[in-house]
Amino acid sequence: MPRKSPAEDEVVAAVGRVLRRGLPVTPATADAALLDLRGVVARAVDPADEASRTAALDGALRGLLARFPDARYAVAARALFALPPAEPGQSLTARRELAAEQAGHEVHHFRKRVEPKLIEKIAWELLADADRFVRSPMIAPRLAAATGRQQVQADPFAWEVAEHEEQLSRLWSAIYAARAELLAVERLISLQADRTTTLHTATTAAWRWAAARAEAISYTTAFAPDRQSPADELVALAGWTPALTEAQKSRLTEAAAGGADREQFVAALHGETGLANAWTHGLLTAPGTTPVEQNGQLP
Repeated sequence: MPRKSPAEDEVVAAVGRVLRRGLPVTPATADAALLDLRGVVARAVDPADEASRTAALDGALRGLLARFPDARYAVAARALFALPPAEPGQSLTARRELAAEQAGHEVHHFRKRVEPKLIEKIAWELLADADRFVRSPMIAPRLAAATGRQQVQADPFAWEVAEHEEQLSRLWSAIYAARAELLAVERLISLQADRTTTLHTATTAAWRWAAARAEAISYTTAFAPDRQSPADELVALAGWTPALTEAQKSRLTEAAAGGADREQFVAALHGETGLANAWTHGLLTAPGTTPVEQNGQLP
């Protein structure tokens, strides 16, 4: 294993300090090595405010633990950091015993061998998250409560600025709408929900994703024409989607363009057997399961 950099060592040590008291993160348990991570700063409502960054760090850790990549130790990692099945206020000793039980290890072995690896894994996930924000082509604009009406002056420059913010808001609205549906699909798959409900949500996710791609193309054509493939970079922020050919992505985008609603989107793709199968089979087939048959239609 390659030697960790000093920055990685600092993050690992900082995660270990959070572990002592568990979640929620408080100003007393969060230090600069975590609060200054790009992913934390980007999520903070007020990046200049330490309390805001602390809340952002707490949310980032909860999301990471909810989607912990190692299924064998996912429940143990959550218990260790004071999330269910642990109870609020439990000591580290009690949490460690519960986590060892969930992982199927003796407590001493868990503390010496497993716990340090879980701490490192969480630290590396936080660093990877920060790296994704550094490489991201754009970060969603932060919103703050308006103190008064935001009037636009009758001036070409003011109109241009307002139009840019308008298009940016439409873009992020579409990206977040797509993300919500993609997350809903993953939740339904995890819950083993009935087939009809899951397929319906998968189709809604296709519509939202295609609408987001249409908005991304519109935005980047107007405001970032010199970037290569910026629209696909932006829509990828919504979340994982099945592998599609360029022709399939274009067909979905065309069906959602112009503000088409879900019904219009589905009607436009009626009979597109290959495209429907590529989306539903890819999205709904969890590892180790049988592909979902869709008969070439989006419900």
